[in-house]
Amino acid sequence: MSEHSWRSRIEGALLRRGDAGYETARARALWNELKPDRYPDVIVRATCERDVQEVLKLAVSRGLRLAVRAGGHSWCGSPLRDGGILLDLSGLNQWKIDADSATATVQPGVIGSRFARELARRDLAFPAGHCPSVALGGYLLSGGLGWNSGLWGVGCASVLEITAVTADGEVLRCTEEEHPGLFWAARGAGPGFFAVVTSFRLRLQPRPTALATTSYVFPLAAVGPVADWATETARELPANVELSFLLAGGDASGVTDGPWPKVVVVTATAFANSHTEAVGALHPLRSCPLSERPLSRRLDEPTSLAVLYDASMDLWPDKHRYAADTLWSHEDYAVLLAKLGDAVAKAPSGESFVLAPVSPVSQEDELLRNMAFSVLGESYVVPYAVWADPAQDDVNVHWLRDAMHVVEPFGTGHYIAEADLTADPSRARRSFTAADWDRLQSLRAEYDPQSLLFSYLSA
Repeated sequence: MSEHSWRSRIEGALLRRGDAGYETARARALWNELKPDRYPDVIVRATCERDVQEVLKLAVSRGLRLAVRAGGHSWCGSPLRDGGILLDLSGLNQWKIDADSATATVQPGVIGSRFARELARRDLAFPAGHCPSVALGGYLLSGGLGWNSGLWGVGCASVLEITAVTADGEVLRCTEEEHPGLFWAARGAGPGFFAVVTSFRLRLQPRPTALATTSYVFPLAAVGPVADWATETARELPANVELSFLLAGGDASGVTDGPWPKVVVVTATAFANSHTEAVGALHPLRSCPLSERPLSRRLDEPTSLAVLYDASMDLWPDKHRYAADTLWSHEDYAVLLAKLGDAVAKAPSGESFVLAPVSPVSQEDELLRNMAFSVLGESYVVPYAVWADPAQDDVNVHWLRDAMHVVEPFGTGHYIAEADLTADPSRARRSFTAADWDRLQSLRAEYDPQSLLFSYLSA
């Protein structure tokens, strides 16, 4: 079939390398301003499910491999590959909410924060991602560590059904009963998933009507005892309290009432149904026995999802360059954060930081069942290099790699959504249990025997 025929069969835009608009589309494929030097042969922006089927046919007929992007929030640029076709699903951005059944059907290009705001208007909620510009497609496929996931589970635990187009162009409805292997893999396989999801049906939650936050700020030098105190206190917190550590400079921490260059921030947010309930949930954090006087302490402050998203944007501002990596570990937070605190103290960019959510995943067996997503340790840390000047690319990427090198001996694995897959060939494999990795390879061989869809990036 001629190229003209293919273009006429695809409703969305189709750009070949060298076409006017190609480079703009390639750059927009990633939210990160740090763009890898990888160039697809063709970029297609789908507008409907039929476009997806047609693009898969095009890939088969031309012998081209396929990469997929929804929101382009992969820090290491997984959607951008050399050669092949980049299928952009950002135009598939519709949702349907059924308040009576507390379910919704969403397309992969839906932005999580927009969906969360719409749900809130209907007194419903969902554990959308912390970064407001993340689309649901990649977020759900990778597992989805989001708001209140300690209570509600990771995002993919709420996936009840998917619609997927396989490598041979077949449209499949996948549930626990129908095509259960593909359904299992879609709940955590991440950027190595071997089909194209065009919709997810989600279970929703009642909206928490009262949110409150308690926070402490300490000098970075106190990170060890601060981590010991907060992790011990976290054992007394109910599942609807989300607690995290932030190691950062003053410009990345959001702290404005002091001149401190490097700090450790302990933040806990309660998702409750009354301010009284929220205060009660946060009560174990009211007293801090540390001899180090906190630089700042704020107790039981009412907040909202909008305010939380604004704070996230302070950490992940637009028009910046990013590199990130992840680590699961069985080691105590005090040990990991002391090592990473030393790295933060030497960071070449004042905007770089380390985020360490405590117990970011529900421990309920039902909310960890039947998914490729793997919890690989008791502790979890994410260093982020954040900068603006392209001339500083090498020094900031090297800082991230050096920081990870210090803590990797304590590591038990990675989280596929934010792992730096280009850092080491083992990154993708070590983001899953051995049994889950083997099952993913078997399912890929079953559903994509010709490896039409690109698998995981590698070093």
